[in-house]
Amino acid sequence: MALRAEGAAPPRVLAIAGSDSGGGAGIQADLKTATAFGVHGMTAVTAVTAQNSVGVQGVWELPVAAVRAQIASVVDDIGVDAVKTGMLATPELVRAVAEELTGLAAPLVVDPVGVSKHGHRLLEPAAVSVLRELLLPLATVTTPNLDEVALLTGVEVRDEAGLWRAARAMLDLGPRWVLVKGGHLPGEAVDLLTDGATEVVLRAARADNRHTHGTGCTLASALASGLATGLDVPSATRAAKDYVTGALGAGYALGAGIGPVDHGWRWRT
Repeated sequence: MALRAEGAAPPRVLAIAGSDSGGGAGIQADLKTATAFGVHGMTAVTAVTAQNSVGVQGVWELPVAAVRAQIASVVDDIGVDAVKTGMLATPELVRAVAEELTGLAAPLVVDPVGVSKHGHRLLEPAAVSVLRELLLPLATVTTPNLDEVALLTGVEVRDEAGLWRAARAMLDLGPRWVLVKGGHLPGEAVDLLTDGATEVVLRAARADNRHTHGTGCTLASALASGLATGLDVPSATRAAKDYVTGALGAGYALGAGIGPVDHGWRWRT
């Protein structure tokens, strides 16, 4: 958690993402994670979803003007120390977010959300090229899982050795750092963080727990929260990995399907 003087405002993190009515992912996960890290979470909602533990029943994108207004409202008055993007859905929204963030000095974490935990597509095919061309070059860090790497680069990873090939392909799209998440591989949960010169391999024992909803959103928000407090990218990534590993281990059942990770696990342990 961030330490601050009494009465001082905490670091500020803006999450630009979709809403999850079930409370496990999206901006709900972003705000819970920000609180766990002792930072002030703010949001620009890009879409409203109807979803629960068994799937996504509906998606409604907000008007581009509404998303732009939310970002400008926060940035112009409150200010930001880090920004995290999640579900952006359409090419128009991706373009608008990229334009609003161009020139912003705060670090940017791009979680290139493509598909929900239950397999529901959350990024239109036409938006993929806009994400590649406009948003990823602005990123301080991008955090794709293996499906998202394949969607963005065509590189398919089947074993740990393939993480390096995936990272190089993602770096070619312009982000300063890439964190390739290898959680879909068998064995340990292995992630690779690199900027092309420095490489950090992050390992954790795989949690014996099926309740993993919100993992990607939570990791990206934890990373942004660490950057907002002044940590460098490797340190913020390690802190995020530790937090998510604990949250995964403590994930709990809600409803009939896949439950959420436990954002408050530190308080309960």
